[in-house]
Amino acid sequence: MGIRVEVVRVFTDPAGRGGNELGIARASDVAEADHQALAAKAGFSETVVVEEPVDEIAKVRIYTPAVELPFAGHPSVGTAWWFAEQGRPVRILQVPAGPVAIELTDSLTWIRARGEWAPEFTFHQLDDVDTLTHLRPDDFDEGKHYLWAWTDEHRGALRSRMFAPSMGIAEDEATGAAAVAITALLRRSLIITQGKGSQLFTEWDSDGWVRLGGRVSPDSPITL
Repeated sequence: MGIRVEVVRVFTDPAGRGGNELGIARASDVAEADHQALAAKAGFSETVVVEEPVDEIAKVRIYTPAVELPFAGHPSVGTAWWFAEQGRPVRILQVPAGPVAIELTDSLTWIRARGEWAPEFTFHQLDDVDTLTHLRPDDFDEGKHYLWAWTDEHRGALRSRMFAPSMGIAEDEATGAAAVAITALLRRSLIITQGKGSQLFTEWDSDGWVRLGGRVSPDSPITL
């Protein structure tokens, strides 16, 4: 295709390690009919196609290798950070599910979303982290499964993994939409470590909104 795709890693640790890769393509570079093919070729759990911001609002389309999503967390956080790094900070990402408000702090990028915007994950609470660690992607041949266990329930800290073969994702390193959804389900703020060590932070609001935050680091762009 000859299309440049920027790459960032979302929900890294404080040293910039780990995180979930996100591909970012400009809408002016890729025809709408080719969006899904581009995401499949990129192979990231999500790739976004972004339009130029107008009045600090940017329209964003989100794709897994297999389907388009109305909302996803790691693409929203990563895209918000990327726009700011380009010197074009935005206050709203307009995704099909609704307007995603953005807040940038010194170390974290925050978005605001609702639990019902997330895909319909099947949540499985496990008794211990050891059981979670020994799961394999080929244990799941359909659906969208988010498995988790408390590491410190008093602090709201948990460990998680996510497998979504129905979305073309064998295992997701960091799943922001699931973090939003489980925060709404438990009705409390959370500190989430997912996958190999990605870090996600959520804040529950009694009006049904959830703030999702994390660190983002740049990675090397690719051409497809």
